[in-house]
Amino acid sequence: MRLRDKVAVVTGGGGAVSIGRCICLRFAEEGARVAVVDIDEAGAKRVAEEIRQLGGEAIAIGCDVTDESQTESMAAAVGAAWGRVDILVNNAAVYKGLAFRPFDEWTVPEWDHLMAVNVKGPWLCAKAVVSYMREQKKGKIINISSSSFMLGVPGFPHYVASKAAVIGLTRSLAKELGKDGIRVTTLAPGYTLTEASLDANKDNLEWNDVMKSLQSIQERNEMPEDLCGPALFLASDDSDFMTGSLLLVDGGAALW
Repeated sequence: MRLRDKVAVVTGGGGAVSIGRCICLRFAEEGARVAVVDIDEAGAKRVAEEIRQLGGEAIAIGCDVTDESQTESMAAAVGAAWGRVDILVNNAAVYKGLAFRPFDEWTVPEWDHLMAVNVKGPWLCAKAVVSYMREQKKGKIINISSSSFMLGVPGFPHYVASKAAVIGLTRSLAKELGKDGIRVTTLAPGYTLTEASLDANKDNLEWNDVMKSLQSIQERNEMPEDLCGPALFLASDDSDFMTGSLLLVDGGAALW
């Protein structure tokens, strides 16, 4: 119960087989009240109901993280429900449906949409909840990046660039918000067998073995559950003297 009485907001939490869902469930198991936030409100409701069925406390909020008014409404809804925000996990991102293409074949609308979700979204969500954390003089913001930034994956230029930007955002916010007692960190997964990854590679199942071969730990691919413990550590008091840090969880592939 390391998050007892804490209020956690997890964006992108509504996926059926996803990192966001696993983090929501683990935080609830550790005593947090969880706001499951997703542009797919039906998915958010399913995860929130799953938490309640397990004896936890959760609400579901539909939110497009690229829309400032929606992120503000999301934060207000959490405040109205529980009066505080202790933890923000900026997990929402564009990934599902992407496929490798040469950098000069991606379109401007595709680039702009991905950057809006993956970079502007975490900024807007942090803006929306920071007043609660400042009032409490404590808070944890965890931004989800990716080991693709360290590996330099070709054919994925906007995604890789966006995840690099997340690390830059983390470091800037960490410096600015340290005086307010707010810790800002980055959690960087490797290639993970989520619903999005499985969908992207359904016609190329060998890709899972290729990615596993890059890892130092080669007995299996990374699973969404592998991110729960690291996320819990960053959200808990155990990491109170960490900020601006990057925690890489990829089975030893990038060795950052």
